[in-house]
Amino acid sequence: MASRKMLSFKRAIVFAVFFLTAFILLRRSHTNANDPEPFRKPPPKPADTNGQHAEAKHDPSTTSYTTETDTSSKDKSLPAQKVLQDMSKMSLYDKLAYQYPYDVETKFPAYIWQTWKWTPASGEFTFRHQEASWSTLHPGFVHEVITDQVAVHMLRLLYASVPEVLEAYNALPQPVLKADFFRYLILLARGGIYSDIDTFAIKSALDWIPDSVPKESIGLVIGIEADPDRPDWKEWYSRRIQFCQWTIQAKPGHPVLRDIVTRITQETLKRKREGLFVSKEKSVVEFTGPAVWTDTIFDYFNDPRYFDNRGSQGNITYVNFTGMVKPKKVGDVVILPITSFSPGVQQMGAGDYDDPMAFVKHDFEGTWKPENERHIGGN
Repeated sequence: MASRKMLSFKRAIVFAVFFLTAFILLRRSHTNANDPEPFRKPPPKPADTNGQHAEAKHDPSTTSYTTETDTSSKDKSLPAQKVLQDMSKMSLYDKLAYQYPYDVETKFPAYIWQTWKWTPASGEFTFRHQEASWSTLHPGFVHEVITDQVAVHMLRLLYASVPEVLEAYNALPQPVLKADFFRYLILLARGGIYSDIDTFAIKSALDWIPDSVPKESIGLVIGIEADPDRPDWKEWYSRRIQFCQWTIQAKPGHPVLRDIVTRITQETLKRKREGLFVSKEKSVVEFTGPAVWTDTIFDYFNDPRYFDNRGSQGNITYVNFTGMVKPKKVGDVVILPITSFSPGVQQMGAGDYDDPMAFVKHDFEGTWKPENERHIGGN
């Protein structure tokens, strides 16, 4: 009986081996030589013969919005992995470009950044209605009110690889200088909307640019702060046309932000070595405020690296924007008329708060200025 059981067990093993061998041979006989091999290694990508990619130039037309699109961009391949480079040998401008590259075809990030001494959770926060207007009109956006203490830690995280930026930020002697610098730094690194804490949102940022303008062709949205067409304009403002920086919308890495961060960093470190900083309030405007912001934007408009101005009749200046009542598009920048971010000022052609082009109301608190200078230029 035991020998019969042993024979049956041996037969079972023999039959199992036979069927397994037959199955393998049958599978191989049906394999086509043209079938793809599993886990085939992808072919190497062709080398970049240019060595580097230059940023696209823009049409500098300022007449109106344009709707042209680049059809070739629709068939782009997936971006290659960024190659690590030695940043110690780069200029500051190139470091920022490497750390935060610019892609105009991305979406505007859904961030709203504001700064103040206290957060909305604090009992000392007195801008509840202004702050709430931004959250109400922008559901789904990440809305942050950043305190000075939080700003320091955020910048340490975002700019750890560019230590000269952190050195410059820490060297600025006045809170208003740091507040100005922070808005450029956070927009360069993360993009979105920055707006002063004393502003009301009248319309959602989704309505600032008409639907006829492709969002993938715009990387920066700015407004006119001042258009003083009067002989004594220099007594009131720093520039004949002055772009406001209390409200800015940008995509991360935009060249204008890269340039102004470079300028402020280098100027700050220079003044630190010389022991000379601002001595009067107007110097704030020139150092980190709307004056240097305006200069940087005009320099961008006339920079041959980004714009082909060979067919134009000269540089783009304030003449191209004075008296404008509708938005204009210059390359990848949309410039809004004075009504958009300064409605109700009752001067310089600004419309009222119910004007269709009124997007943001600014209370002009100017808390860093003396009380008697907080409404300079007003009637």
